[in-house]
Amino acid sequence: MDATLPKGYEPKEVEDKWYKAWEKKGYFHANEKSPKPHYSIVIPPPNVTGVLHMGHALNNTLQDILVRWKRMTGHEVLWMPGTDHAGIATQNVVEKQLAAEGRDRHALGREEFIERVWQWREQSGGQIINQLKRLGASCDWERERFTMDEGLSKAVRTVFVRLYDEGLIYRDNRLINWCPRCHTALSDLEVEHEDKKGHLWHLRYPVLGTDRYLVVATTRPETMLGDTAVAINPEDERYQDLIGKKVLLPLMNREIPIVADDYVDKEFGSGAVKITPAHDFNDFELGKRHDLEFINIFDPSGIVNENGGPYAGQERYEARANVVADLEKQGLLERIDDYANAVGECYRCRTVIEPYMSKQWYVKVGPLAAEAIKAVETGQTRIVPPQWEKTYFEWMNNIQDWCISRQIWWGHRIPAWFCDDCDQITVAMEDARSCAHCGSDNIRQETDVLDTWFSSALWPFSTMGWPENTETLQKFYPTSCLITGFDILFFWVARMMMMGIKFMGQVPFQDVYIHALVRDAQGQKMSKSKGNVIDPLTVIEEYGTDAFRFTLAAFAAQGRDVKLSTERIAGYRNFANKLWNASRFALMNLDGFDPATIDLTRLDLSLADQWILTRLSEAAQNAGRALAEYRFNEGASILYAFTWHEFCDWYIELSKDDLYGDDEAAKARARAVVFTVLEQLLRLLHPFMPFITEEIWQALPGGRPVDSIMLADYPTGEGLPVNQEGARRMEWIMEVVKAIRNIRGEMDVPPSKQIAAVLDCKGEEAVAVMAAGEGYIRALARVGELSYGVRVERPVQAATQVAGEVEILLPLAGLVNVEEEEKRLGKEIAKVQKDVEFFAKKLSNEKFVANAPPEVLEKDRGKQKEAEEKLEILQESLKKIQSLKG
Repeated sequence: MDATLPKGYEPKEVEDKWYKAWEKKGYFHANEKSPKPHYSIVIPPPNVTGVLHMGHALNNTLQDILVRWKRMTGHEVLWMPGTDHAGIATQNVVEKQLAAEGRDRHALGREEFIERVWQWREQSGGQIINQLKRLGASCDWERERFTMDEGLSKAVRTVFVRLYDEGLIYRDNRLINWCPRCHTALSDLEVEHEDKKGHLWHLRYPVLGTDRYLVVATTRPETMLGDTAVAINPEDERYQDLIGKKVLLPLMNREIPIVADDYVDKEFGSGAVKITPAHDFNDFELGKRHDLEFINIFDPSGIVNENGGPYAGQERYEARANVVADLEKQGLLERIDDYANAVGECYRCRTVIEPYMSKQWYVKVGPLAAEAIKAVETGQTRIVPPQWEKTYFEWMNNIQDWCISRQIWWGHRIPAWFCDDCDQITVAMEDARSCAHCGSDNIRQETDVLDTWFSSALWPFSTMGWPENTETLQKFYPTSCLITGFDILFFWVARMMMMGIKFMGQVPFQDVYIHALVRDAQGQKMSKSKGNVIDPLTVIEEYGTDAFRFTLAAFAAQGRDVKLSTERIAGYRNFANKLWNASRFALMNLDGFDPATIDLTRLDLSLADQWILTRLSEAAQNAGRALAEYRFNEGASILYAFTWHEFCDWYIELSKDDLYGDDEAAKARARAVVFTVLEQLLRLLHPFMPFITEEIWQALPGGRPVDSIMLADYPTGEGLPVNQEGARRMEWIMEVVKAIRNIRGEMDVPPSKQIAAVLDCKGEEAVAVMAAGEGYIRALARVGELSYGVRVERPVQAATQVAGEVEILLPLAGLVNVEEEEKRLGKEIAKVQKDVEFFAKKLSNEKFVANAPPEVLEKDRGKQKEAEEKLEILQESLKKIQSLKG
């Protein structure tokens, strides 16, 4: 079809129009019955509470680039979307809503609260999906899943029951990370450590039967209420005689033993350590070794319980202050030091976590991890960039059993029932009505739910219909690639590997591409407190989706953080506008053109044609290779350089004489080449910039082989007439044009002024190339009088540059009006001379230098240097001009 493009590109209307059209026509939908080779990706499911942030934008842009590219390379593509129920995060959101109404979840009760969460999800849960659509994400939305939907819940239950039956899920009373605000256990990964300034309290414990004290140091003095021993190193000569004796625990007046253990560091503090097995992970292990008593002194809210004696009922920090004050009164506080240490906080509400004794459910991950390690070692799954493999192996080789129970209400409730008659546990696929061991109906279901990451770990196969062996699974599992941030390598990727291998017998993905963080222009992490957050939706509104996506791709270098600024995005908006304007130019010159008549092999291609078609072929090959290797920034850079520097800056200019001239054959040839290059370029750019490319592609003259650029083939560089020799000659001509333009720029020659040029060629080949390029040199460098040849007559005074075996000489006499230029330079020199003197005087003033702030001095010294350099250049120019008067 023939169409014209409006003067300016308006992203919003175009994006809206094409996204709706693509979705309506089902172009995103994957067909499991298709004979084409498969390519599949599962989206890292964003939290249902989520709002699109820069991390999502980068992650989903890279996925969309790959799936759009793969559709164009003849694959049947499934990009599986969905959202995560995000247990703690979602429960917190709804609890805040209730608090605003003056109610809480306990007053509501479990059933009604869960109903309320589902209601919230219906109203607000789809927000992030619509935002991903704004980004151009071409997911198969007809298949959208939710980790709490019926099918996924069945998969979760099946996995839990099978692992339990195989002895890989068990229950144990251990020390766990506990959030006193969320009232739930947290895995080690859900605890975020932050360095905080605190104190180290040195306490004195009297040794019974002596007048000695043992001094112990702690950052949490309130935990002493639960101490059940003091430990020393068996090699520590200072305390050899105390091993086996007892100390009197201050404030509680309980006798506790002195034990010897290698865990104790002789050099730290006094070399004696208080042991609280129920409230410290290292003490817990030591307590087991020495068969110590485990005394829990807190309730689930971090309030001291009945085991805390006179401090019962006090909040943990209130108890801390009172314990310290009482020890001081009794003369048992040796000293207090300032001390910085890493404090663990709940990743959701930032409350300081408490190590807490609790009965929880665990997955025995050792056997599962061994298989997941082997899969990466043997190359079944490849991690890109490869440096992340080391991190993966380190973590997997030191993996701890996974605590999977959470004491919240929103999530997959654990399918286990406790029997009050025989104390046995029943775990079943269907809700139990009676105890599987004794038949009693006096049973109650576990109130805990599963860690959100338990259901996410099944995502690659549960979303495709497992435990049924669906056609989708057969066609699209294992998936081709997973794209994710490094921050969830262990939370999610490692666990998907373990579960995929265990339940599908195959790795869940062949490649894992790990991208870095999006930071601000200075490389700082974006955070609300710093005020440096860039909102993707604001950027899309202002600059358009394509410019934003291209920026993200252009900066997505492997292993390097993306440094983003709105100036950079504005730069790529200019790129979109450049493409638009070049396309408008092309369309104006393609009026009535029929691309069906193109046969490049039968055309007598000009040097410029040979050059651009050769470069197009190379750009297509290199862009395809870059995408295959996950080098998104290289792909973007190749296409940017080709579009801007080769097609727009050079070829369009080179083709104007043919397009505007009277030679019909030359015009037809130039039109054929312009159409071919632009049409293929749009297809090459489509995965990066889907909207603008579809809009322009649809406006090209003639018919299209398919209805949308999305369905067109991705150019490979094949089938184009490549002529490296022709391209080399053209580049030589372009070097000459650039050299003449440089001299014109240096001499301030007005762009419209025609000048004379002499090209001294060092050989016959150079003469032949210059002869072939004469028209280009005249047109693009604004040359009127042109002479070239071997040992050509050289002007006496000339500005010179060299391009290979050609020396360019521009006679100075014709370039400038000597008298005028001398006057102009004289005035400029006088002006700059004043600046030099002004700064020299200012900076030699001792009083000023002594009192001025360093940044002012630095600025002034910079200005002085600048003025001196400018003066030198102007004086050089004046000498050149004066020599012409000779």
